[in-house]
Amino acid sequence: MKNKILLTFSLYLLSGAVGLAQFPGQFPGQSPAQSGDAKPSSLNLPGQRYPQVDSQRRAIFQLRAPEATTVKIHLVDDEYDMVKGDNGVWSYTSEPMDLGFHYYWYVIDGASVTDPASKTFYGNSRLSGGIEVPSPEEDFYHFKDVPHGVVSERWYLSKSANAGRRVFVYTPPDYDTNTTARYPVLYLRHGGGEDETGWSVQGYMSFIMDNLIAEKKAVPMIIVMDSGAAGGMGMGMGGGSNTMVTELIPMIDSTYRTIADRDHRGMAGLSLGGTQTFQTTQANLDQFAWIAAFSSPFQFPDVKTGYNGLMADPEAFAKQVKLFYLSMGENEVRWGGTRPYHEELEKAGIKHVYYESPGTSHEWQTWRRSLYDLAPRLFRFETEE
Repeated sequence: MKNKILLTFSLYLLSGAVGLAQFPGQFPGQSPAQSGDAKPSSLNLPGQRYPQVDSQRRAIFQLRAPEATTVKIHLVDDEYDMVKGDNGVWSYTSEPMDLGFHYYWYVIDGASVTDPASKTFYGNSRLSGGIEVPSPEEDFYHFKDVPHGVVSERWYLSKSANAGRRVFVYTPPDYDTNTTARYPVLYLRHGGGEDETGWSVQGYMSFIMDNLIAEKKAVPMIIVMDSGAAGGMGMGMGGGSNTMVTELIPMIDSTYRTIADRDHRGMAGLSLGGTQTFQTTQANLDQFAWIAAFSSPFQFPDVKTGYNGLMADPEAFAKQVKLFYLSMGENEVRWGGTRPYHEELEKAGIKHVYYESPGTSHEWQTWRRSLYDLAPRLFRFETEE
């Protein structure tokens, strides 16, 4: 055991070209110039050459661990054997990967190790490395020279949980200067095994919103990112819907210049957060008029009994719900229930919007694109031109 611990802390990656830090200051999609086809991942720590991504979207990993007997890489949802070279460097090259962000870690002689060459991210209920397979033709989630909003960390006491709860709040670029303005609010949930940092760190939410607002494609809004756990800090499987309605929303409305009514309040979430969105909004339709679920895995509202039977009357549902939005990645298989549910809604005549992200799976590029497509639709009313 002692040797394994020493091995874990003595690992290092081959150094070379400098990678970029991620958040703050990470410009996604950019990586330092390097000869050859493969380039260091944009999520590498400074000075780290590997992992790399080539033009065929293959990820290339190298790890120096000369005393290890077996090294595997856990990438996305599976583990793969790495091959040891004569120099003590273990290597693995993936098949072409879907665009976007992917978690990974190493398994060295049975011990799981986070890559010390990568920025760390909270996902899969643990700290993981991350690799970004860039999408060269997209820049909607990149840093641009536009006015920027602010993401603030805020704590409040949850009396129901008897614990402190942390939220992150995005305020749009003009919030601090246009001091008489009031804003609609979107409550935005992360996925299972992630936490309230996910949308800001992995999702580049603030860059997406800053760019949309600068282009006048989206209404300036406040975005609240809280934990999907029912208790305090951290990620569990509970939805925390009661806490949101009885504690979080009142705190946000009393602290920020919100338009505090259901017509100016929405909720959206990815994966488990999408399921939590369905649960919360069905139980509290008096609080939310804008509803969105990205890649929701289960518990879709029944087309006859959903929303206290309101879905059985498509016309009444459309009057109550300003937007019912669904999305998923084209390549999602395991979590692919959204497309059949969209077809079921169409047959029932229930008004909704469906978006399918081309060439992506159950990962952050799907959800970045979903937010980019959703945000311009939010808080638009029929009387607006």
